[in-house]
Amino acid sequence: MSYTPTWVQDAVFYQIFPDRFARSDKIAGPNHLEPWDSPPSRRGFKGGNLLGVAEHLDYLESLGINAIYFNPIFQSSANHRYHTYDYFQVDPILGGNQAFQTLLQEAHRRGIRVMLDGVFNHAGRGLFQFHHILENGPASPYVDWFNVYGYPTRAYESNALPNYDAWWSMPDLPKFNTETVAVQEFLFQVAEYWLRVGIDGWRLDVPLEIKTPGFWEEFRQRVKRINPEAYILGEIWDNAECWLQGEHFDATMNYPLQRACLGYFGGAVLDTSYHPGGFALHVCDAKTFCLGLESDYLRIPVAALTQYNLLSSHDVPRFVTMVQGDKRRLVLASLFQMIYPGTPSIYYGDEIGLEGGPDPGCRGSFPWDETRWDQDLLHQFRQMIALRRATPALRHGTYRTLLAEGSVCAVVRQTPADTIVAAFQAGDEPAQVTLEMPELLTPAPRVQTIWGPSVSVEKGFARVKLPPLSACLFSISQQSS
Repeated sequence: MSYTPTWVQDAVFYQIFPDRFARSDKIAGPNHLEPWDSPPSRRGFKGGNLLGVAEHLDYLESLGINAIYFNPIFQSSANHRYHTYDYFQVDPILGGNQAFQTLLQEAHRRGIRVMLDGVFNHAGRGLFQFHHILENGPASPYVDWFNVYGYPTRAYESNALPNYDAWWSMPDLPKFNTETVAVQEFLFQVAEYWLRVGIDGWRLDVPLEIKTPGFWEEFRQRVKRINPEAYILGEIWDNAECWLQGEHFDATMNYPLQRACLGYFGGAVLDTSYHPGGFALHVCDAKTFCLGLESDYLRIPVAALTQYNLLSSHDVPRFVTMVQGDKRRLVLASLFQMIYPGTPSIYYGDEIGLEGGPDPGCRGSFPWDETRWDQDLLHQFRQMIALRRATPALRHGTYRTLLAEGSVCAVVRQTPADTIVAAFQAGDEPAQVTLEMPELLTPAPRVQTIWGPSVSVEKGFARVKLPPLSACLFSISQQSS
């Protein structure tokens, strides 16, 4: 199956960490929640819930997004909910299944798609089948659901490694034995169940950890059988070309793009001390930036337009924090994100200037007091998203590099009807940019500036003076007769 869902090309995603986005008073949360505005913690709960998201869909709609990626929402003992206890029940702190149904219906009514996080490599210690082993040892009929190497099972001993396979040897994350057919069927049924409920896709947590031959091929077939338009997104941090040939995933989380944008737009202020996912960050010039991107996923036509392009996430420090709070650099990177092939994703709060370092810092609560928002930054995000959604070439067009010298790059997105040129100056000095384009030699080309300083055109050349840390977008079309 080489088909990928076409709606993703027109999507702008918004990633929500459910415990930290919004809290509705219509859901009676438990006692002892942390104050909403207190610093994010690894163990504490702020009490964000799904009706809180539903009550703020007007805000998301005004931002311009039309798809939401939720971090895990199923019953769990962790605030990030990657420790799943029950894959068929939404966490009661989030409002349970009914709250999710309400949110899903309201989102779909507004044309907003919903993608859930599928954690199928490992579960939490509270999963019924694992707990059954804790209670019954080798007599449990579920012993082959996990790889257990001795009894009693050391699930709660702080001074000893677990005597069963666990993700990164964390005892609270027992790893499924996906060689067991019953486990495979259980996980496939989870995926199918929520697709029938109405979700629009699955983001798959650490899928490369599942090494059972044929697992992801079967997963894809089962998913697409229910909904051919469902989006299957794999969390793979490095190049993933072999997984994007039409048999496994529709796309992957494009962390290579995120690191490249940090290197180019971050420049001299980039904090290179942090290594997200084990990858070192490097400052790069325009040539290195553009060559790296052109040799990446653009070579895979089936996936190039549906790659999930992100700048921040729950697993890395926020982009603006990595560039020492310089929001001009965030705007430039976000603008590039909007014009690059693939679907852009905004991590909740980036659009208002929310900062945060490594986990748990990057998982702070959304400040609903608007006096704390950077309104100018929010306005620019709305403009960028509107530009993306209004311009077919930015969603479906071909892509090529026009110029990559020093700190300046220029790229083109093009369809038969539209040509969009974007030039970026990521350096701290003004730059005079001259671009030679055959499109400007056609009779009476019409050039219109969309973003940034105006462009002058003469004899097949476009010229623009870019201030420090700035960008210019312009369109080229033919004058109507």
